[in-house]
Amino acid sequence: MPSGKNSRLKDPEMYEALRDEGASKEKAARISNASGGTKRGRSEVGRKGGESGSYDDWTVPELKERAKELGLSGYSTLKKADLIRELRNH
Repeated sequence: MPSGKNSRLKDPEMYEALRDEGASKEKAARISNASGGTKRGRSEVGRKGGESGSYDDWTVPELKERAKELGLSGYSTLKKADLIRELRNH
């Protein structure tokens, strides 16, 4: 868990649980901070998920653009299934 005076986690317990499940540091921090900053907390974040649709419905150029936005590398030669896996595991 990030520590020190620069740590800005709003829900450290959720962060640790997400990290234990294999989420990246960035993803765990993003999710835990989303839940910690709302009045309704964790259940509110759960209801908000899934609005962007499945990566399976995206075209390869759209997936590559998303990989670029996320700062991933090595995505230009990946096939669609591999791109989806990389995006989901980011």
